[in-house]
Amino acid sequence: LPVLTGVACALVVATLVVVVASPGPAPRPRIDGAGSGSTSAATSARSGPAAVLADWDERRAAAWAEGDAKALRRLYADGSGTGAADVRLLRDYLRRGLRVEGLTTQVLALRVAARSAGRLALVVTDRVVGAEAVGSGPPVALPVGRPSTRRVVLVRDGGTWLVAEVRDQDSAAASTSRTSSSSKS
Repeated sequence: LPVLTGVACALVVATLVVVVASPGPAPRPRIDGAGSGSTSAATSARSGPAAVLADWDERRAAAWAEGDAKALRRLYADGSGTGAADVRLLRDYLRRGLRVEGLTTQVLALRVAARSAGRLALVVTDRVVGAEAVGSGPPVALPVGRPSTRRVVLVRDGGTWLVAEVRDQDSAAASTSRTSSSSKS
């Protein structure tokens, strides 16, 4: 159990972005050969950047649920350090005989920082909810993540959006704390 707790915490920290979660259990998405993911009613109801993120996150959740490191790697742009870290974490789970089902990222805020035909930079505040580590024993619920804010850069490769990078953003509280503690004598 301590190993699962540590791995669960690592997953929460490493989790990226992006589905606007609806109440109740999320359907388990499947990966199709083209990598476009399935379109749910919730996804088709969204548009623009939120839909791009939701579609990406559905494909990521499917890769984690199926334990498919190759499918997970295809969600990231070539050379993405974020992608390499996500694939390493999935492989760590697989070595322990575990998959992660029900991986849902609840988006609390989303702001478009920059947009062009082939690039989308978003500032997203989100948290992970509903994930379970599944192996030979009973499923273990992973902890609900604390909200965090990240800058997510996606690039278009053909008709598919890929994550190029994800960077943590300072929280307003941390920034205010640093400013408030500075001395101005």
